[in-house]
Amino acid sequence: MPVITCIDDLKRLHQKRTPRMFWDYCESGSYTEQTFRENTSDFTKLRLRQRVARDLSGRVLESTMAGQKVSMPVGLSPVGSAGMQHPDGEILAARAAAKAGVPFTLSTMSICSIEDVAAHSPDPFWFQLYGMNDQEFVDAIIERARAAKCSALVLTLDLQILGQRHKDLKNGLTSPPKLTIPNILNMMTKPRWSLGMLRTPRRQFRNIVGHVKGVTKLADLTAWANEQFDPKLDWSKVARIRDQWGGKFILKGVLDAEDAKMAADAGADAVIVSNHGGRQLDGALSSIRMLPSIVRAIGDRTEVWLDSGIRSGQDVLKALALGAKGTMIGRSYIHGLGAMGEAGVTAALEVIRKELDITMALCGERDVKNLGRHNLLVPRDFEGDWV
Repeated sequence: MPVITCIDDLKRLHQKRTPRMFWDYCESGSYTEQTFRENTSDFTKLRLRQRVARDLSGRVLESTMAGQKVSMPVGLSPVGSAGMQHPDGEILAARAAAKAGVPFTLSTMSICSIEDVAAHSPDPFWFQLYGMNDQEFVDAIIERARAAKCSALVLTLDLQILGQRHKDLKNGLTSPPKLTIPNILNMMTKPRWSLGMLRTPRRQFRNIVGHVKGVTKLADLTAWANEQFDPKLDWSKVARIRDQWGGKFILKGVLDAEDAKMAADAGADAVIVSNHGGRQLDGALSSIRMLPSIVRAIGDRTEVWLDSGIRSGQDVLKALALGAKGTMIGRSYIHGLGAMGEAGVTAALEVIRKELDITMALCGERDVKNLGRHNLLVPRDFEGDWV
């Protein structure tokens, strides 16, 4: 097993071992990719305040997220088609998360179904839902999530209209991949991935195929999916889904303080500050730059978490120090999954855990819950002076 010291080590292995179209799906943003890039680069503008001559024994990373005990305030974000990054990807990620004591969120657009993951995960997991036009499907999948004992519902708000990702269009992205000559030639260079895919029956969107009338093959699925994201999703529909679910309710994709207030009014147990990893509105500010204003707006009413851009334990610490009560990672664990399957997700979580622990200590803190602005040096113009 290679020595893994950081997420970039896993990223390089992921690119080497996964077909190009799925690598590009993971490591790309919309349009010019400005927001995608700044989600990570803006973290570097925040500097850490080193403290010395303090008792650093007995350090504590444990916390809670939406009332759930976690070994560190990090959860795995919903990622579509994770089972195309590695065979049975969602099952493997859920297992790794359970062993690490952190929550895993299954995407509606997963390759492994809710039932697949429930049958193989030792712990309950969270389920992510989009606002969709097929109300019969929405009703049914909420009941399937309830039957699988999912412990929270995460409703994604920032995908009413699909952003354009140039690489996906150029690659002709589908799950499973179309057997074109370029795709076949590329997959021939990824023998580990190809053999694994041949061995598993899970190669299409199993939450959908067989659960939607008339969707039995890839062409049917593509036509159905293109019409599903609900451009009319509003707060009344959010309230309907909340009431229908009746359990822990998390709203993801908020990037504005006014929207955050509406999310808190809607009864969210947590609000996730996110721009969909830079895959939706290119030109929007990074999640970390928007975090402080949203914490000021609703931090005394509900939990605020940070998603998009986290690639290290130091990034986690910076988000917590700016007021987040939790964080979510997507690409960081997907790089691990694509690199080494379940072991890779475990490695990604261990990298983040170790970095968070050591950095917290060098900042003079022993308990993750005590992190705050006093641990950072924040540029005066970090949030921007906009008109």
